Amino acid sequence: MFKNKELGWKEISLLMLVAYVFSFAVRLIWVWQVKDNPNFIWNGQIMINTNDGYFFASAVEYLLNGAHADNPRIHIAIESYPGFVYISYLLAKYTPMSLETVILYLPAIISSLVVVPLILVGKLIKLPWVGFFAALLGSIAWSYYNRTMIGYYDTDMFSVLLQFTVLYFFLLTIYEKKDRNVLWLAFALLAYPFFYPQGLSLIYAMFVLWTLYQILFQKEEQSSYLFIIVASIALWGVPIWLKALLIIVIFLFLEQVKNRLDNKRFFYLALGSIVVFLFFGDVFGLILEKLRGYLDRGVEEHGLHFYQVIQTVREAGKISWETVANRIIGHPVLLTASLIGYILLVIRHKPFILALPLIGVGVFAHWAGLRFTVYAVPVAAFSVIYLFYVLMQYVENKKVAYLGFAILSLLPLIPNIEHIIGYKVPTVLNKSEVQDLEALNKIANAKDYTLSWWDYGYPIWYYSDTSTLIDGSKHHHDNFIISKIMQTSSADMAVNLGRLSVETYIDSNYSKITDTLFKDNQKDQLDPNLFLSQLQSSEYKLPKKTRDIYLYMPYRMLNIFPTVAVFGNLDLSTGKAERRISFYPSYAMSNNNGILVMRNGIVFDTKQGEITLGTEKKAVKHFIITQNTKEGKIILQSQLYHTDGEYSVIYMKSYGQFVVMDNEIFNSMYVQMFLLGKYDKNLFELVVSSPYSRIYKLKR
Repeated sequence: MFKNKELGWKEISLLMLVAYVFSFAVRLIWVWQVKDNPNFIWNGQIMINTNDGYFFASAVEYLLNGAHADNPRIHIAIESYPGFVYISYLLAKYTPMSLETVILYLPAIISSLVVVPLILVGKLIKLPWVGFFAALLGSIAWSYYNRTMIGYYDTDMFSVLLQFTVLYFFLLTIYEKKDRNVLWLAFALLAYPFFYPQGLSLIYAMFVLWTLYQILFQKEEQSSYLFIIVASIALWGVPIWLKALLIIVIFLFLEQVKNRLDNKRFFYLALGSIVVFLFFGDVFGLILEKLRGYLDRGVEEHGLHFYQVIQTVREAGKISWETVANRIIGHPVLLTASLIGYILLVIRHKPFILALPLIGVGVFAHWAGLRFTVYAVPVAAFSVIYLFYVLMQYVENKKVAYLGFAILSLLPLIPNIEHIIGYKVPTVLNKSEVQDLEALNKIANAKDYTLSWWDYGYPIWYYSDTSTLIDGSKHHHDNFIISKIMQTSSADMAVNLGRLSVETYIDSNYSKITDTLFKDNQKDQLDPNLFLSQLQSSEYKLPKKTRDIYLYMPYRMLNIFPTVAVFGNLDLSTGKAERRISFYPSYAMSNNNGILVMRNGIVFDTKQGEITLGTEKKAVKHFIITQNTKEGKIILQSQLYHTDGEYSVIYMKSYGQFVVMDNEIFNSMYVQMFLLGKYDKNLFELVVSSPYSRIYKLKR
């Protein structure tokens, strides 16, 4: 019979070290792949590969040298994620690492610590080798790696680590009824919101299961009620200093009087603390809000009808079961095995029912999106290794059993490492794009605003030291404004809406601009169509100018422009699209005697001036060839095919890319100002120009 030998703390520490080094070393693969690409290097360091990272990096830079002090949203990162921001700040300030090095490597430094609670859970049930191999797998599994790789500077590095650490302490209080263990649990619960507050719903779910488990299976043990009281206080929705004080005072008090209190009184005290937790924590409201946020999609149904951003976010969309399996553990067979292993684990070790919310939310990812798969990774890894352990128990030969267990446990690493080798993600921006934003930084004042799509908000903060109207966490109703500016054919509207929006945002103490301008959902709500038509007038009276405003048009927005346009292509009164937008970037696959066949299936007859969209032939009005010069200018060659043509085609020669579009979009600000370099010099001033971006200053 195969036996998994229990190990001492010296051996356990060695296993942790080996697993940690393995996890970190695997993450260095990406560094090795990109380190020689000069396009990914800035200030002597590889740049990060997640947009949101610049949100936190800007906050750290503010603490280090006061940069971004005029940005009204810079304090949100510090206030919402103080643990994350201050760890980064301390490392950048008091170690030899630069800020660029900290934000690059911190994800690997922190996330690799997940091996510690995984191995400790194995030790807890006297299966340390199960914990060790689970640590190897769980630390690099597909989804966890993607969201914690080097350069992925985001709160995800703490999410799974802290959740599984809390799970370990929950389990510790069940397996080892030592009163001091609940203090470890309480400390973890107190610290959690400072690093990953959006995961509290999962912590609440585990706490509820943990409480029920103790009441059902350990109700005779007085320490169970002591644990429930202390843990409940740690989750109360009151200031942390008050919770910490209450925990210490109540713990010391109950330690003194517990021998004089019977279990019935302890039960009522525990019940009271839970009631306070439910009352102050808004537990069920928080969970329902999370569910609604990811299952409710489309156009809003109250007040004005704005488009919801959740529908356009890939990681919040429904995914296949194969994708769920791959991202959780690397392969559908492995996910099936892990689910079987989890069932066996719960049967043999009932306390592991506490992990159900983590494995459950991973399955929920099928409906809610791939971002949820990451939470199930460590539980799935532990479960599949546990299944291998159970199977090897039936092998009589001890050596064969040990060898079989090791081989089975190492095999799941293969598909995950193969994924890591092939996962060659680029940095958020390339060197030339950063140079453009740095050029803007030299021109602009720190109190100025740069208008662009929300994807680029945080990098704009970090590199240009200007503020934005929408960004990675503020992208709701106000998306309409930027979308409308980019797609309108009226230069006056673009300038007027830009100036009015920025000044309204500042004057309204940084409220939602659209809600303020349109008086959304109020008795005196404006007619948005009439209001927007008024903005098309050059005589529109604007508020007093308090700062400069810049319009940032990047090349990388080309492929997502149809998505950008969705938000502004709405009749806000009805929620219906104003018209069908046609905008198709593509590349030519073949050219047969002037008949161009593009990758997206569109056929362009350059002799007849016709395009074929599916089964329909459409006449082309304009065919324009653009070419960028080293000086940042755009040379145009234009041909008019049909004056009544519905479509236009642009061939961006410097990029080797075609764009087929309807004529209304052809006249939009983005197409005219970025693709063609045409603009009203009375309204705009071109201040930065390169093949990667064009930045204009609003003159009004």
